[in-house]
Parts: sequence; structure tokens; C-alpha cells
Amino acid sequence: MAIEVGSQAPDFELKDNHGATVKLSDFRGDKNVVLLFYPFAFTGVCTGELCSLRDNLPQFTDRDTQLLAVSNDSIHTLRVFAEQEGLEYPLLSDFWPHGNISRAYGVFDEDKGCAVRGTFIIDKEGVVRWTVVNALPDARDLNEYVKALDTL
Repeated sequence: MAIEVGSQAPDFELKDNHGATVKLSDFRGDKNVVLLFYPFAFTGVCTGELCSLRDNLPQFTDRDTQLLAVSNDSIHTLRVFAEQEGLEYPLLSDFWPHGNISRAYGVFDEDKGCAVRGTFIIDKEGVVRWTVVNALPDARDLNEYVKALDTL
């Protein structure tokens, strides 16, 4: 079960596609966060979603928002994926302990061994203000993220 709107977002510390440590709490008091979980790099729906975000990144940065995309892939896989697709926002690795952060947010599919498509909009105080969880094959609508950010 995904964490609910109004809950404090679980803090985490993950490595990004360049090996740098990213902590959710580092954005507290400074930026809203769109935290996006996706199953795997290099898959059709995931690539489409992440490239759509890449193409519309100003819709987030103009709203004082940091986009963080999390999968259970290794940082090495994420580095190649980001370079191939020209993704300039952080891709975070929830590889080891495998799916630990995905589980904390309630979006890890134990049978498949990966995160489902969960998105959490977290305000500057670290509170979850909006969420959507889709099944593995179902792409999300980034326009819904923008509408939700406009309510903050």
C-alpha cells in the first residue's frame, strides 16, 4: 500500500547515475519534489515517460520543483540510460538493499522484483501532497503532475 497524502515522506539517501549521494531531506525548505518510481531503464513505457519529462523539464523547474526518478537498476545501468536518452535530472538507484526505498513508499512489487509506477509530490516541508500509482504497463500523465504542483 502506497504512503498516503498528508504523510511525512520517508527520507532516503540514494546514489544517482553519477554516483553522487542524493538525500530527500536536502530539498526540505528549498524545493518541492516530484518523486517518480519506475520499473526498469531501457523499457518502452519507462523510456517514453522519462523522455516526456525530459522534454517538459521547465514545467517543473519553473515551479521550484526537483524531479527525482527512482528505479531498482544499478547506477551503472542508469548512467548509460541517462546518457543514451539525454536525461539531465537525477536517476536514483534503489538497487541495494534491493528495493528498500520502493518498499518504504509502498510501490515495490515483490513478485516482479521491481517498483511499480508510483509518483509522489512532496512539498517543501517534506509532506506528501499528491500521489498516483499505476500498474507496470500503464503510463502516467505528466500533465496531472503539473496540475498537482499548481495547487501547492
